[in-house]
Amino acid sequence: MDIKLALMAMILGLIAAVSLPLGSFTTKIWKPSEKVLGFLLAFGSGALLAAILDLVGEQNSFDWYLALGCIIGGLLFVCFNKIINMHGGFLRKKSLTELYIRMKKMEQYKHIFRKLSIIPLFQSLPPEDVHAIIPFIYNRTYKKGITIFNQGEPGDSFYIIENGEIDIIDEKNNRKLAVLKKNDLMGEMSLITGELRSATAVTKTDSKVWVILKEDFDKHLMMIPDVAKAVHAIVHARISDLKDKKSIDQEMADDWVNTAIKHFDTKNIVTTDADIKEAQKEHKNSGMAIWLGNLFDCIPGAIVIGIGVKDINAKINIALIAGLFLANFPEALSSSAEMIKQGSSFKKSFLMWTSLFLISGAFAFLGNCLFMDLGVKIFISLMEGITAGAILTMIADTMLPEAYHKYSSITGVSTLLGFLVAIFINSI
Repeated sequence: MDIKLALMAMILGLIAAVSLPLGSFTTKIWKPSEKVLGFLLAFGSGALLAAILDLVGEQNSFDWYLALGCIIGGLLFVCFNKIINMHGGFLRKKSLTELYIRMKKMEQYKHIFRKLSIIPLFQSLPPEDVHAIIPFIYNRTYKKGITIFNQGEPGDSFYIIENGEIDIIDEKNNRKLAVLKKNDLMGEMSLITGELRSATAVTKTDSKVWVILKEDFDKHLMMIPDVAKAVHAIVHARISDLKDKKSIDQEMADDWVNTAIKHFDTKNIVTTDADIKEAQKEHKNSGMAIWLGNLFDCIPGAIVIGIGVKDINAKINIALIAGLFLANFPEALSSSAEMIKQGSSFKKSFLMWTSLFLISGAFAFLGNCLFMDLGVKIFISLMEGITAGAILTMIADTMLPEAYHKYSSITGVSTLLGFLVAIFINSI
């Protein structure tokens, strides 16, 4: 091990990563708009693409070990990123946060579709149109002991119990009829008849339910003639049957669910500030996951910087260093702004990025110490490939989607500018 080379590698690693604390500190004096952040993220993505091109483009022939490394790096990034996001790492980027919320809501809506599929009323509706009901389904939370509806009131809503327990009470005869639990239904006939409630519903425990209001459902029917026609047919010919029928063919229900889901587009799911706050509350200890997610973004480039310092007079991979520097600044700026917006303090954000800056230098040092002594070309090709694969996958999975989410109309041009600037820096 040559300590001078290792120290040089560390310095270069720190230079490439110093834009991390700089980007975080910038939020203290400047609050960039979403469009500016989108431009900078796309610009940084283009700079990293130029760095990858310089990293893998020096081969005179196809390097199978480099290609294998790229595949390994891409798969590693996908796997670790997924694990980190499962523990709250998605909160580091707005686009990832909204994607998480949409996917979670989609799972909830699939569950709702499955519950609706066993109700004759809904199974009689065209499944390709039922997805339009989703905007009219509300999530409500009730504390223990709250009366949801009273016996004798007009039926103006239908409920699917997500969790908790609800007592169904016949107040006229002073007796408990049932205790409804998770996945049970209340009042589906109310949507088409508005008939009076036959019992009172009182929460036995804290409960969460999905609600469809008759008023909203009626408006939906007016918008889709086929649905209105189906319901009118039910009203005139099958009301009594609907009241008595307790089961329905499972194969028909499954077909109905599959068709409904097939025609449901997650892009139509709207995320709100309340959804984001709920995701934060659900992952209130997500700080470590966010830190690990950003650390995983930094490590590959730092290691390759270390490997690249072969001797004092060797050519330095300026494109990689410049690309990482240009990409790290908007990455830290964007993530810090998002974290502060979500309630994190500036101090916490700045310390996180400063620690990553120092760790990047340490990994460049270790990359030179541990890997250069091996002196095996195959191993170096694998490491460079792993780095290139991880960085390229990171650009495609996190940086460009975030840039497009913030400022879609200029993402392509900004990416091109970053690419050209990194190549220009490398040329001089």
